[in-house]
Amino acid sequence: MEKTVDLNCDLGESFGIWKMGNDEAILPFVSSINIACGFHAGDPDVMHKTVQLALDHDVAIGAHPGFADLQGFGRRNIAITAEEVYNLIIYQVGALQGFTHALGGDIHHVKPHGALYNMGAVNQTIAFAIAQAVADISKGHAILYGLSGSALIEAGESIGLRTKSEVFADRSYQPDGTLTARSEPNALITDHVIATEQVLQMVREQSVTTVTGSTIPLKAETICVHGDGVAALKFVKKISQSLTEQGIKIKA
Repeated sequence: MEKTVDLNCDLGESFGIWKMGNDEAILPFVSSINIACGFHAGDPDVMHKTVQLALDHDVAIGAHPGFADLQGFGRRNIAITAEEVYNLIIYQVGALQGFTHALGGDIHHVKPHGALYNMGAVNQTIAFAIAQAVADISKGHAILYGLSGSALIEAGESIGLRTKSEVFADRSYQPDGTLTARSEPNALITDHVIATEQVLQMVREQSVTTVTGSTIPLKAETICVHGDGVAALKFVKKISQSLTEQGIKIKA
């Protein structure tokens, strides 16, 4: 049986005249993208353009809702209730859904962004609010992307959503399976060779080597490369090439 894995990237993060990332160059090398929905990044014009680019490249479209925190790029924790989380997801996914339907496409998945993603990975109340919102706004059709082994994946599965367990090419891992906090010096992987080796280990062996040197199991169904990374294009090119050479098909 042919082995397949999804390769995703966070795109559509520009805002007005401020440009972020290299979206058009990255799209040929990935199978799905997560489009910012205007709260942590993006705006209506950028959302429209990014959806059209995804359709042009036959790449699966995902909504990437985050906290209303442009200055912090959605990466700062915000005290929030479950009801507020639910409404936050509905509002943002609904906006991207509007553009996607207008252009003749469909929302393939939803992946929370930044601090909201990390909070949902460990907080069951927040995780369930996210999962319920995704189920309701998509009528159960969208796939929920979440950190492998997290509360978010458990919440999605508990209400009958399809889920994809996500792993990261450009982030280091803690022994408990969480991502190393960005405030730590070893949080980001900036060498594409190291990132590719980590991806191949995660996909082939379903495990990852943590910052302490221990090896922990994880389920790798979709691989993320952050589109705002300075070497994002190099990363997706190298990872795509390496997976293909290993006989692993990249497919959403």
